[in-house]
Amino acid sequence: MKISKVAAATARRLYGLCQVNGQLDDNKLRDLVSKLIAAQPRDYRAILAAIQRLARLEMARREVLVESATVLSASEGQRISAGLAKDYGDKLTIQFKTNPELLGGLSIKVGDDLFDGSVKGRLDRLSKAF
Repeated sequence: MKISKVAAATARRLYGLCQVNGQLDDNKLRDLVSKLIAAQPRDYRAILAAIQRLARLEMARREVLVESATVLSASEGQRISAGLAKDYGDKLTIQFKTNPELLGGLSIKVGDDLFDGSVKGRLDRLSKAF
């Protein structure tokens, strides 16, 4: 569906109203969507599609994948979680995974951000430099 500039701008403005302290409030978003469906303003389907896209992007930013070469202890996992929560907010879905191919270190992916401190990543960057 092609979304007009007006519908996209309206969706961004309405989506901004659903945020509290930089975090998306799920209840406000549900109320907004139900009010839009009930009122059915002009081009409301495009506005709903744009809001859905924005919410999907926000959910992707909340997903975290932490890969390590060995199994992390509980204290190490808590320390990583606390550091990520400080930088990215509290509502993160963190998944810990063991990947022996990394050889050592960590690889952390938060949404589209990738922090690769693994030995494999360093070796790959070194080989590309030559």
